[in-house]
Amino acid sequence: MNRFTFTEFPKGSVRLNQGPLQARLDLNKQYVMSLTNENLLRNFYLEAGLWSYSGNGGTTSATTTSMDGPEKWHWGWESPTCELRGHMMGHWLSAAARIYRHTSDNLVKAKADFIVSELARCQEAIGSGWLAAFPETYMHRIVKGKWVWAPHYTVHKLLMGLYEMHQLAGNGQALTIMVDMASWFYGWTDTFSRKQMDDLLDLETGGMLETWADLYGITKDEKHRELMSRYDRRRFFDALLAGEDALTNKHANTQIPEILGAAKAWEVTGDRRYRQVVEAFWKCAVEDRGNLVTGAADDAELWMPAGNMTRMGVGQEHCVNYNMMRLTHVLLRWTGDPAYADYWERRFINGVLAHQHNETGMISYFLGIGAGSSKKWGSPTQHFWCCHGTLVQANAAYDEQIFLKEEDGIAILQWLPSSLTTTVDDAALTLTIEQDGQHGLYPLHSWNVAGMTAITKVDQPPIPAFRPDRFKYEIKIALSVNKVFGLKLRLPWWLNGKALIYVNGVLLEGDWQPSAYAVLEREWADGDHIQVELPKALTAEQLPGEPDTYAFLDGPIVLAGLVAEERRLAGHPERLDSLLVPDRERNHSWWNSGFYRTKGQERGIRFIPLYEIKDEAYSVYFPIKPA
Repeated sequence: MNRFTFTEFPKGSVRLNQGPLQARLDLNKQYVMSLTNENLLRNFYLEAGLWSYSGNGGTTSATTTSMDGPEKWHWGWESPTCELRGHMMGHWLSAAARIYRHTSDNLVKAKADFIVSELARCQEAIGSGWLAAFPETYMHRIVKGKWVWAPHYTVHKLLMGLYEMHQLAGNGQALTIMVDMASWFYGWTDTFSRKQMDDLLDLETGGMLETWADLYGITKDEKHRELMSRYDRRRFFDALLAGEDALTNKHANTQIPEILGAAKAWEVTGDRRYRQVVEAFWKCAVEDRGNLVTGAADDAELWMPAGNMTRMGVGQEHCVNYNMMRLTHVLLRWTGDPAYADYWERRFINGVLAHQHNETGMISYFLGIGAGSSKKWGSPTQHFWCCHGTLVQANAAYDEQIFLKEEDGIAILQWLPSSLTTTVDDAALTLTIEQDGQHGLYPLHSWNVAGMTAITKVDQPPIPAFRPDRFKYEIKIALSVNKVFGLKLRLPWWLNGKALIYVNGVLLEGDWQPSAYAVLEREWADGDHIQVELPKALTAEQLPGEPDTYAFLDGPIVLAGLVAEERRLAGHPERLDSLLVPDRERNHSWWNSGFYRTKGQERGIRFIPLYEIKDEAYSVYFPIKPA
């Protein structure tokens, strides 16, 4: 049975074009490569008996100073005294594998391969198959009901990183480490009753089910399938299948990885119950619950009540944002429903990009959207929150949902400047998405040569007098032999009216409406090109549970008002021209999408995209009273 509508292209098939998004990816890569092998491995060496530290020396007469002192180590959640130590290693390996998939950079692969080999050395030194930055005794303590901070969660991150090093970077040693760890867990859980396992699974096991499903998908070893069964969190899954709200005020990022495990279990076994669990979760978490303007439904790591999100104090968590995007990608592949790609886009623009500092590359653990919010940035080596780890993964995975493959053609799901290199039957094909930043807009913008050319050459088409109201794209086709195939173009949720689609300059007839696909099937030839215009508008979205409080979007872009306290606006949310007018429309050689200011208010407020916020105080939701 074919369980997928869409499948992914082979690694390395998709590349981002030069531009602001590629710059973000490069910033993340620079950070990933800046973390030293010694610091990433330190706690693993310590646990394996391969490293110790005694200060400046072993006697009072020591006169030399260690060149590897504590001031240079990783601290925060990676400190040798933190029970969660070692989680960053798994995130790092995942990020490195994804960066290699995207760039084919052999320096990244060489560093990651060396680290995997050192992990194997640590596992061999421990001798039991166990591998972690903390001792096996942590696992024995949780069986006895004694609190330890999420050892399963930490191990899952490591195993996920090893799995992706095997799958995306071709590292066979990583798989061997996983298999040996699976043997340890199989023996450890072999005598546990179902109740003991259920109690263990209530202690944040992360995506252990996903790990065993990943491994079973490769090995088909019945022991690995048995581990899937043991790590099936029945209490949670059964409640979802019974239609209960098992989420409100529960730890969101405990639950999403477990659902990702159910999703992978369905893919590798075909057991329909696992798919039903995933669908029941999506209904409870998204469809019945609603969401904030960023797409989030969590605050301070907890699910908010369905339909009432007025408390929104601390803000959405990056881990939740990223893992919901991962789940959305799975559901998109299963069903082909463009609503999942719409959801992914909202959380990408107003989550992944908004959680990352676009100059330092660092992470904001939470993203507040209430009155007077601010982003609290982590540091390169002193924090290592869980979200620090998902930061490096998320910002190494921009490419995964732009192009997907279906039986009769290719789908373009995300409008991000990029290229796909593949084949159609025996013909070589390259699809390139380019964006017109002078007669249309970029979601992200910066200095670029095309913009400089536009403002200096008077023989080029004139630049519009005012900021355009649409995003404009061109899809270029390079094809070695003419071929018949379909192109399926996602028309996004924020579309304001009918999209315009031209093939080789000829306007196509079609009712191109939001949250749908435009399907173009014909014989394509080398040099064919498609122009797509996606009109957008300034819109307002109500805060769930608060009828008179709204946030504003410019197309898919959430706006943040530069104000440090709650402000009530006077006007009408259905007539936004009574509230907001364009501001700072143009900056040298590019248009500033998402820049507005208030109109006719007692005190003025400027608005910029939420992802542009760095250290400013800001508010996203505003009470509005009729003028």
